[in-house]
Amino acid sequence: MRLPITCAATLAKFGCAVALGALLLGCSAVKLAYNNLPEFGYWWLDSYVDFNGAQSPRVKEQLAQLLERHRRTELPKLLALVERAERLAVADVTAAQVCAASDELRDSLLATAVDVAGPGAELALGLGDAQLQHIEVKYAKNNAEYASDWLERSVEGQHRKRYDTFLERSEDFYGTLDDAQRALLRQMADRSIFDPRRVDAERRQRQRESLALLRRFANSAARPPEVQAALVAYARRIADPPPGPWRDHQQALLQESCNNIARLHNATRPAQREQAVRRLQAYAQDIRDLIAAH
Repeated sequence: MRLPITCAATLAKFGCAVALGALLLGCSAVKLAYNNLPEFGYWWLDSYVDFNGAQSPRVKEQLAQLLERHRRTELPKLLALVERAERLAVADVTAAQVCAASDELRDSLLATAVDVAGPGAELALGLGDAQLQHIEVKYAKNNAEYASDWLERSVEGQHRKRYDTFLERSEDFYGTLDDAQRALLRQMADRSIFDPRRVDAERRQRQRESLALLRRFANSAARPPEVQAALVAYARRIADPPPGPWRDHQQALLQESCNNIARLHNATRPAQREQAVRRLQAYAQDIRDLIAAH
């Protein structure tokens, strides 16, 4: 079972700007958002790198090309995944079925991260010292925001935040939950093994690794294939960490998530499952429209 792919590293962000198109399928303006990802993605990446005048048009061009490759290769896979979920939603599901779908989505994200390694290598070779410092400052800002969101809360506050997130996402999909279903979500949040401090430590380690990788290649004599291979290895290491405590923790979190999703779905009423099916049908039609757009 593969582990979640993080977009925390700047190199991965270059590809995540495109892969996020799949995650935007829950938005009301999905097609507009997806089709404008090169522009949105550029401004997002620029907040990390601060592109110069020579880099900007090239990055925009590469993002547009990445989007079109994602449209051709990954959207059909996502459509098949949503259609299977639609068929499953009318009945009870197992944690194994949920994890299988999660694995497919992570495979798609990893494929996009691998695809971006070529353009990412070109970008990495052209970064200057001021841009590397800009990335470091951006990481520090992100870390401060994470601390404010999670680390500065009490354990009870962390549980409340997770519960509120679970509730919002669940009701967006199923409609209003009843008291028993909300109590189930509360129990899941309170009993979760999610540890914000452990996640923060791993995030910071990935940031250090990405900056070391960027400094190694920035303005160097390395050839693009060498840099590309290093970026692919980095992406795969994030997606599938080596054996150890972090991998074990991530696998446990993933299993917990699959169990929780299955438990909540199996506690829903027929009318709620019908709403979930309608939502999935709408997602599927959005994807079909996006595939047909070009």
